[in-house]
Amino acid sequence: MSKKKPGFLRRLARGIGRVLHAFVVLVRTVLAVVFVLVLISLFGGGLAPLPASAILRVAPEGILVEQLSYPDPRDLLAPDSGPAAETRVGDLVEAIDAAADDSRIKGILLDVGDLQGGGIDKLDSVGEALRRFRAGGKPVIAAGDGFDQQQYYLASYADTIHLNPLGHVLLTGFGSYHLYYKEALDRLRIQFHVFRVGTYKDAVEPFTGTGMSPASREHTEAWLNALWQHYGSGVETRRQLDPGTLDSYIRELDTKLVAAGGDGAALALREGLVDQLSTRSEIAAELQALAGAAPEGYFRGSTIGYAQVDVQTYLHHQGSAREADGERPRIGVLIAAGTMYDGEQPANAIGGDSLSRLVRKAREQDRLDALVVRVDSPGGSAFAADLIRRELLATQAAGIPVVISMGTVAASGGYWIAAEADEIWAEPTTLTGSIGVFGVVPTFENSLAALGIHNDGVGTHPLAGGMRLDRPLSPQAARLIQANVESLYQRFLSLVASGRDQDPQAVDRIAQGRVWTGRQALSLGLVDHLGGLPEAVAAAAGLAGVEDYRQVPVEPPLDLRQRLLRRLLEGAQLPAGVRWPDSLAGLVTLLRPLLSEAVPDWTAASERHLFLHCLECSAP
Repeated sequence: MSKKKPGFLRRLARGIGRVLHAFVVLVRTVLAVVFVLVLISLFGGGLAPLPASAILRVAPEGILVEQLSYPDPRDLLAPDSGPAAETRVGDLVEAIDAAADDSRIKGILLDVGDLQGGGIDKLDSVGEALRRFRAGGKPVIAAGDGFDQQQYYLASYADTIHLNPLGHVLLTGFGSYHLYYKEALDRLRIQFHVFRVGTYKDAVEPFTGTGMSPASREHTEAWLNALWQHYGSGVETRRQLDPGTLDSYIRELDTKLVAAGGDGAALALREGLVDQLSTRSEIAAELQALAGAAPEGYFRGSTIGYAQVDVQTYLHHQGSAREADGERPRIGVLIAAGTMYDGEQPANAIGGDSLSRLVRKAREQDRLDALVVRVDSPGGSAFAADLIRRELLATQAAGIPVVISMGTVAASGGYWIAAEADEIWAEPTTLTGSIGVFGVVPTFENSLAALGIHNDGVGTHPLAGGMRLDRPLSPQAARLIQANVESLYQRFLSLVASGRDQDPQAVDRIAQGRVWTGRQALSLGLVDHLGGLPEAVAAAAGLAGVEDYRQVPVEPPLDLRQRLLRRLLEGAQLPAGVRWPDSLAGLVTLLRPLLSEAVPDWTAASERHLFLHCLECSAP
């Protein structure tokens, strides 16, 4: 009796099953190979020697930051998103300074094509390192297919700037613009209950009006103009341009471009913004003449190779060549960057608990002679800020000097943790101050009522339901919150007055939530000195009475998962035209900017609804 053959559908199912099984095996094999390669790159393998003559290619990607972030791997699966590129300022400065004394490095190529910004202070930190490099007689060559405002600012530190013949230099000046939601909230019947102290404390204005208040406009224009003056005068000095050249370029850009026949590159050359119009191949040929040829060399796709080394490779070589002396005095540097939140937070955000624990560890376990806290934060949760402040005070009480170094912004909660330090150093362009307090409580009773949803019940006291978000905010609850806000403001004034040796009434006159630049803050007594992180570290060493010191980072150790993720992300740039997996990518892309503005991250910073946050304090 013949055996019956399986039907077509059964054979098809088996075939599909075998294919899927083979695919799963293949994927597992690839992942295993990738995992092994990453482990080798992390823990093994020697470095190929550097060429005897090379160009150091300084090509910052994404945003310049004080501290790299370590995103949750699940974020990589979000629609139409990937890890945001970041470049640590300290890595660039360290590599440039080391290259200045390295006879193998014949010059620097500054490629800013992938730079997205990060604050004038960070650009200046890298720029000053380039200035020190040039002082040794070696050239810095900036090159780009085009320059936006922040890219051009950094490029202005170079000896020569090359622009692609089809490129342009787009300068616009600085601006600060925000969405205002009062009418939308009214239409949605959302009640935003706002409590604040400080005439200039404008972080709540998007919820209370349809535009900037006169006070907000006044102080925003003041610090914007101060930062633009720093930008313009710096570029004009470095480029040997007449004062006012940049203002004239921007005001008359349309007519100037028409006069140049629409040729943006020719206009930039005529105005003295760049030195030469050069193709990629022409620039690569110049670099090859300077440092020699290398078959593996490249310049953004050019077929002409030149001997070059990138910053990370160069730093790996520097790290393998030096051994730290554990017996030397230790000056710790702790990075406090990002919005302040209650609880635990990863790098590039400030958690009240996590950063406090890090300060405590530095005091009790790290054998530090002094501590420098690099603050780059607009504030956030008042409770988180005070936890950190108290740990810094305990560190001072233990005999360890605490010096604050302010970055792009150290305002509101960022100034709260800084005010009582032994010394405060700020960049000239730091945005600081914003000494004020506010509270925000949204309620949705009218929104729900419009949908036919009502809340009712009983309680032993009126306050029992007085702070529910689905019920009207009771007058008693409103009075409690306002009293708390006013009390917190008085405490803010007191700690600033104590830390800065000023009268509380005098502090109140320069407080009121107003934002100041670092240079203005110096004249007002809110900071002690102007300077960057190196100057703050030297000052901390002086306060500790040590000279031959070692600078050490104060940071939580990375676990294996974080180290693997960082290594993977370093190579996670996707080819042109390839996107991360997405399902509703178009809609998400459209809505993401609006959602990020409409629900700013500080609204989730604290469960206590009390904030020390500066709305305007962001790098222009």
